[in-house]
Amino acid sequence: MTSNVRTGIDVFLNNIAHRMHGKRIGLITNQTGVTADLEGNIAVFRRLFGEGLCALFSPEHGLYAHVQDRERIGNFIDPESGLPVYSLYGLEESPSDSVLQDLDILLFDIQCVGVRFYTYLTSMSYTLKAAAVQNMPVMILDRPNPITGTRIAGPMIDKCLTSFEGACETPVMHGMTLGELALFLNETSELNACVEVVPMEGWIRSMWYEDTGLAWVSPSPNMPTVDTAVLYPGMCLFEATNLSEGRGTTRPFEQVGAPWIEANRLTTALNARALPGVRFRAAHFLPTFWKLQGTTCHGVQVYVTDREAFEPIMTGLTMIKQILEFWPEDFQW
Repeated sequence: MTSNVRTGIDVFLNNIAHRMHGKRIGLITNQTGVTADLEGNIAVFRRLFGEGLCALFSPEHGLYAHVQDRERIGNFIDPESGLPVYSLYGLEESPSDSVLQDLDILLFDIQCVGVRFYTYLTSMSYTLKAAAVQNMPVMILDRPNPITGTRIAGPMIDKCLTSFEGACETPVMHGMTLGELALFLNETSELNACVEVVPMEGWIRSMWYEDTGLAWVSPSPNMPTVDTAVLYPGMCLFEATNLSEGRGTTRPFEQVGAPWIEANRLTTALNARALPGVRFRAAHFLPTFWKLQGTTCHGVQVYVTDREAFEPIMTGLTMIKQILEFWPEDFQW
């Protein structure tokens, strides 16, 4: 597979891996941790470092990114590598002191989606805090921001509303890679961690993910495509409402609806607003799980016609405003 960009793991393997020999390594990852040839990092590191790879850590959705949203995950033994997998979304949300004491370095290799309310960012922040206590170095193998590194939008988080889903003081769309965020948070939050970022080669901030030539590996069950990631900053706002945001369908975050919506009426009104870079189609769907499971929903499917012009957060807020105007008695936060 030919790509225009070399991610942190490929740069690491070519230039830095020799520094790891003799060290006890902990790897924080999920199924997105692959090389340009789509080989998983666990297999690569086991072959390269042998027993030097001592422990695995997994974020929300698990090591295989297959567990649904907000489902807590326990520790287990990875059946292929035989390594212990410590969940960062279970009873503990950061690597424990007792586990870190048996390691020399942590490697972090996960694809994120460029938005504050995605918990991999929180897991990285909590990992930096835990590692700082143990004076343990953390190496971030950087990956692209899939929705470009040029778009910054949405408010900063209200400190009294922070949670695991939104723990970091950034705008909704922060325009940074996880490596850049690690350095930013380490300084602004005074984490005092020993952080080293392995940068990408060939990545340009204006690139959408497809421009990199890299294959998209779903970072969570409801993030199947780059198109989903483009819509996510605005459509995720519907998670806080009584409408379905499309979870439990083949188009999560691409369609929203509820049993009481008049699909054609809403579609006509939204298209009349002529929002930049987007059109709406009347849609009807049946979520198989999550909100409104087993209930036919009526609403809209969102089609991005021009990514450069599209404003996902403004689009999501405008949709909510229109629904409130039409159905104030039915809509609920």
